[in-house]
Amino acid sequence: MQAALDNSLTRSLEIPPAAVLCLRNIGKSYGAVQVLAQINVDIRPGEVLALLGENGAGKSTLSSIIAGVVQPEPGGTMTWLGEDYAPASPGAALGVGIGLIHQEIRLLPQLSIAENIFVGRLPMRHGRVDRDYIEAQAQKQLQRLGLKVPASRKVEGLSVAAQQLVEIAKALTLNARLLILDEPTAALGGEETELLFQQVERLKAEGVSFIYISHRLEEISRIADRILVLRDGHQIALHASAQVPVRELVEQMVGRSLERIFPTLQPPQERVMLQVKDLSCREFALHGIDFSVHAGEVFGIAGVVGAGRTELVRTIAGAAKDIKGHMLLDGEIRRLRSPSDAIQAGVVLVPEDRKQQGVVVEHRIEDNLVYGNTDLLDKRGWVIPSRLREFAQIAVARLGVKGTPEQRISNLSGGNQQKVIIAKWLARNPKVFILDEPTRGIDVGARAAIYEVIADLAATGMAVIVVSSDLDEVLGLSHRVMVMSRGRQMGILNRGEATPVSVMEMATA
Repeated sequence: MQAALDNSLTRSLEIPPAAVLCLRNIGKSYGAVQVLAQINVDIRPGEVLALLGENGAGKSTLSSIIAGVVQPEPGGTMTWLGEDYAPASPGAALGVGIGLIHQEIRLLPQLSIAENIFVGRLPMRHGRVDRDYIEAQAQKQLQRLGLKVPASRKVEGLSVAAQQLVEIAKALTLNARLLILDEPTAALGGEETELLFQQVERLKAEGVSFIYISHRLEEISRIADRILVLRDGHQIALHASAQVPVRELVEQMVGRSLERIFPTLQPPQERVMLQVKDLSCREFALHGIDFSVHAGEVFGIAGVVGAGRTELVRTIAGAAKDIKGHMLLDGEIRRLRSPSDAIQAGVVLVPEDRKQQGVVVEHRIEDNLVYGNTDLLDKRGWVIPSRLREFAQIAVARLGVKGTPEQRISNLSGGNQQKVIIAKWLARNPKVFILDEPTRGIDVGARAAIYEVIADLAATGMAVIVVSSDLDEVLGLSHRVMVMSRGRQMGILNRGEATPVSVMEMATA
C-alpha cells in the first residue's frame, strides 16, 4: 500500500516533459501596427495546445511565424528540440518536422487526391511518377480519416469537407513532429470531427504535438490539453488545462461578457414561399426530396458530410442539371436552369466556400456588392461610379459592415466578408435566401451578429434556408430541421422535436 502511495505521489510531482518548441518574446509589427506582442509559450511532446482568439487576435500571425511563413521581429527567440530555430521559409519548417494546415484549402483541383497529397515530392520509378505507391499511401491516410473516395479521383468536385480531409491526409504523410491545424473541423460534421480527433489522439500517443486553432469552443475541452488565449495580439491567458468554462474563454477572447445566444424567432407566415416536390438530380445524387418553406421561416438542413446538403441547395439555386421533379416559388412552378435564372426569380445563395465562390478577395467591397446586381444600377449594364458608391454605402450601412466601400475584401474579417455577401443579395429583396455554412471560420463575437441577420431576414418575410455542420447552430436558428443522409430526405423535425440525438439518429440511419 505504501509503495502505491509513493508511486502516486511521485506521479503527482512529475515535472512536465521538456518542450519541443519554446517561444520567448515573439512579436510582429506591420508598420505602426503591432499585431503580436511578447508571446511566451512552450509546446510539449504529444500535447494539443489550443490557440484561441477572435479574428485579428494574432493567431494566424503566430502560427505563420512558427511555420516559417512570416518572420518575427528581432528580440524574440524560438528553439526547436533544444536547438535555435528561425525558419526562413515553410520548406525549412517542414524540413525539421513542423507543418501548417491552412484554413483556406490550397489543393490543385485538376490533380488527383494522391497527386495533391504528394505534390512537390512525387516519388519516381524508372523515370516516371510511381502512381501505384502514391495512391496506395494516400488511400491508407484517407481510410484512417474515414474519407471513402478513391485516391485516384480528381480533387475537383469534392465537397469542402472532403477537401479539408485531403489537406489533413497530406500533412499526415509528412511524419511531422508538430502540426498546426487552423480550423480543421470548420467544414466537418460531428461524425467526421470525431474521426479526426481519434487520429489526433493516435498521433499524440506517438509523440506528435499540435497547435489547434478553432472557433468551435465546445470541442476544445474534448481535444486540447492546454489553452492559449490571445486578444489584440497580446497573450491574455495560458490555461494549464482545457477544462475551462466556455463563457470564461469567450470573455477572455472578446474582453467582455458574451454568451452564445440565438435570437428569438418570430412565427412564420401561412404563405408557402418555396415548395420542392419529388426533386431528384443525377448529377448530385439526390433522390425524392420533398419539403416546403414558409415566408418568415428559417428552415435548417442537417446531416453528416456527404449527406447532400450543399448539393441540394445548389440545385435549388439553379446550379445543377438533369433535374426531375419541380419547384414552386410563391405558388408558381419555376424551372431554374442556371444561377442567373434563380437570382432573377428571387432565389439567392451564400455559398459554403466564401473566398472561392462568394467574393473576389482582391477586389473592393463596392465591386463585390455590384457583381450580380448591375441591373439594379442601370438596366443597360452601365455602372456609373457615383451610383456605385451610393449603392455600396447603403448596403454597407444596412448590414453594419466594418469597412469602407473602396476597401479590399481581403482586408476584412471573415464575419465582415460574410456580411458583404449577404448585403449583396439583400439588395435584391429576394424571396428565398439560402445560407450554406453561414459562420464557417467566423469568431464567436461575429457569429452572434450573423445570427441576428438571419433572424432579421426571416422577419421581413423571406424564406430562409440554413445549412450548417454545426448541429447546435442548426437547432438554435431553425423553426424546423430537415435531416438528410446519402442524398435522401430522412425526415423533418419541428423545433421542439429537433435535438442532437434525434437528428443524429436520422443522419446516421
